[in-house]
Amino acid sequence: MQRGTFQLMKSVNKSNILNKIRKSEPISRAQIAKETELTPPTVSSIVKELLEQGIVRESDLGDSKGGRKPTMLLINSDAFYVIGVDAGPEKVECILTDLSGKVFERTSSKLRKPITNDQFITILKENINKILQSSTTDKEKVIGIGVAMHGVVDVETGTSLIAPNLDLSDIPIKAELEEAFNVIIKVENDARAMALGESWFGGHGDLESMVAVNIGRGVGSGVVINGKLYHGAQDIAGEIGHMTIDMNGAICECGNRGCLQTFASGEAVAKRARHQVDDEIESGTLTGQRVHELAQNGNESYIHILQETGQAIGVGLTNLIHLINPSEIVLGGGVMKGEKFILPAIKQTIDQQALTQEAKQTSVTVTKLGDDATLLGAVSLLLVELFDPV
Repeated sequence: MQRGTFQLMKSVNKSNILNKIRKSEPISRAQIAKETELTPPTVSSIVKELLEQGIVRESDLGDSKGGRKPTMLLINSDAFYVIGVDAGPEKVECILTDLSGKVFERTSSKLRKPITNDQFITILKENINKILQSSTTDKEKVIGIGVAMHGVVDVETGTSLIAPNLDLSDIPIKAELEEAFNVIIKVENDARAMALGESWFGGHGDLESMVAVNIGRGVGSGVVINGKLYHGAQDIAGEIGHMTIDMNGAICECGNRGCLQTFASGEAVAKRARHQVDDEIESGTLTGQRVHELAQNGNESYIHILQETGQAIGVGLTNLIHLINPSEIVLGGGVMKGEKFILPAIKQTIDQQALTQEAKQTSVTVTKLGDDATLLGAVSLLLVELFDPV
């Protein structure tokens, strides 16, 4: 879909009618009017345009309450498609989905350092082109591309300001992809994208506030309030990985001491295991994934290390609860594959340290989206533009 057509659809979607249909489908025009407090003629006029655009469809008749059976409305999920990109730090992954998040195509490429900005952009373009070429989907139905990028992102310009794990900076992702593909491009920090994806596809209902925390090679989070990402005054909201939880702790890559990331990232878990576990065979080859495998095999030393990790995460999440008081916290990332040992320790720590009884009961869960959480987050960047443009 060309950029101008997308802008036209956004003007049609000026009200919350489309989002009401998405959240409550199947729903009648009368129900929409009642729940949105818009007049029936206004609802009918806008629904007519949405039907003409193809994004809404009519279903079988609903139940009658004494009069004529109402025609129900649903989102036409295959009306349009979105490309989602998870960019780095170790590989670039792409998916093509419909409006419901159903995945139709996948592709990926490994990233090898050293790498330049131009080489990185080339890999992004190659994967997106591969998706477009391999799909039988009408290319005109692709409404845009969402990119979830690790590190610090300038959301307005779509620029990757700092990509620390690739040793890159000032990558003009949005500008380059807009020129190449002539569709809407949205670029966001990967943890924040994951948070938005959780709010759309995670099955959490209509929460007032939610925080998603991605714990893997680094530790980041995203805050969603009333369905919208919160960025903060200087665009660094959600950097929970650099919350200090031990003033005398190890030096973090950011230069500060005792950041949560120095306790909870995959490398931090492996490093602590190398120091604590007297196992000459494993000492030189331990990774976070290997620690998890050994714990799964019943090795008490490695189980204890994962439990320690859970305690540290629990301290960070307790601080988060006291600061934001979210309705729910969702955890994802490679480290949380050790959920069996880590999650109970997290919950126990929160129970011990949270300020009030209600705060102790904050829902803390592990994502059900699995390894696709960030990719679906990238997709949701475009869905927000389509369904909630105001």
